[in-house]
Amino acid sequence: MGHMDKSRAMGYNFHNTQSNGDGWESTAMKMRVVLDEGALMPRRAHPFDAGLDLFSREDAVIPARGSAIFDTGVHVEIPEGYAGFIKSKSGLNMKHDINSEGVIDAGYTGPIIVKLYNHGDTDFAIRRGDKLTQLVLLPIGLPELEQCDSLGETERGDGGFGSTGR
Repeated sequence: MGHMDKSRAMGYNFHNTQSNGDGWESTAMKMRVVLDEGALMPRRAHPFDAGLDLFSREDAVIPARGSAIFDTGVHVEIPEGYAGFIKSKSGLNMKHDINSEGVIDAGYTGPIIVKLYNHGDTDFAIRRGDKLTQLVLLPIGLPELEQCDSLGETERGDGGFGSTGR
C-alpha cells in the first residue's frame, strides 16, 4: 500500500497531489482564510513546519504573572474531521515564559482569539507583526458516546495523577 493509499485508508483527505520529480508526492490540503482589516496571513516559517504562525495586529503588553487577549483577525475554515490546536511558540515559552493553548473546532469561522499567559517576572511587550502562537491542524476522532454501567478492565485502571511514580 503506497503513502497516499495509507493516508486515504486512515481517513485523511488530501487534495491537489503533485509529484516533485524526486519520487515524493506533495499533498497540499487547502484551508480557506479570511483576514479582518490589519490582520496578517498565517504562515509557516519553514515549508514542513507543523504550525502556522499567528501574528499580532496590535501593540500590547503582557504583564508579569498576568495575561493578555489578542484578536488575530484571522478566520479559518477548518476541514471536517480536523481540529485546530493553538500551541505555544517554543521561543516565547523557553526564553520569555509566555505560553498559550486552545482548540478551534471545525465549523467555527469567527476570528481566532488567543490568550497569552506570562509566567515570568517582567512585563513582555508585543508589537504589531510579532508571532503570538501557532495553529496546528490534526485529524480527530468523533466517536458516538454510549452510556454504560462499567468500563473494560485495563492494566492501569483508574490509576492517575502520579500513580506511575516519578
